[in-house]
Amino acid sequence: MKLLIVDDSAPMRRMIRAVVGDLADDVTECSDGDEAVDAYTAHRFGPADRVLMDMQMARVSGLEATRRIRANFPDARIIIVTQYDDPEWRAAADEAGACGYVLKDDLRHLRQSLQPPPRQNQ
Repeated sequence: MKLLIVDDSAPMRRMIRAVVGDLADDVTECSDGDEAVDAYTAHRFGPADRVLMDMQMARVSGLEATRRIRANFPDARIIIVTQYDDPEWRAAADEAGACGYVLKDDLRHLRQSLQPPPRQNQ
């Protein structure tokens, strides 16, 4: 799996990478939504790959970047990683096309959301 970590805080990108980086074959980092849109296109992410997107960034927000990526790549799997535990923000993320919403104060949940479900015996 490829991961694209998008956050305007370098320490937060490092923390997210430390928590989930071992689950990926390739990790790319960006500090802005504009960079994320370009990186998603350049790295040819597929439906099995994930974008971990901060919501609030200086130039282009995570919600706008999510909308742009999903408009061009409907199969994109984007998880919002934010500090805002608010129903309106969650609804906005859902409207933008995010497939998940994880709070930064519980990155263990992020790790769980990236792991494949256990295989069942058939």
